[in-house]
Amino acid sequence: MEKPMIIVNFSVAAKAFIVKGDELFIIKRAKDDVQSPGMWEIPGGRLDLGEDPILGLMREVREETGMYIEVIYPMSVRHFTRKDGQVITMVIFLCKPKGGDLKISEEHANFKWSKLKRCKEQLNAFFHKELKIFRELKLGRLTNP
Repeated sequence: MEKPMIIVNFSVAAKAFIVKGDELFIIKRAKDDVQSPGMWEIPGGRLDLGEDPILGLMREVREETGMYIEVIYPMSVRHFTRKDGQVITMVIFLCKPKGGDLKISEEHANFKWSKLKRCKEQLNAFFHKELKIFRELKLGRLTNP
């Protein structure tokens, strides 16, 4: 007896927790974005099928912000289902900026460097776990010269 084929709408995503000194780089989704319009988050997105997560993250950040980054350390892995039913596995990496001309893509409305001690107020609660990891593991020593 043949087993029925199950099709899952699945993607792998990568996000960049970019730290410079005592600040975190955050971006605001456009108000017409389908998923979480107007939300402050960290840059990154879904990877192409078979794409290396680190290279894909570097590509995503460059496309969204114009910034070059150095990927330092994986911070967390998240699994969730989006409102549209797509299943996502997301890897969030600690990064530091490496230059580039900052300019945001059309999918975002704004960007800023936010003080790590105060960015919890603006940053979507989904990413508060990474703020805690950064603080408790003292990962600032990996991003500061």
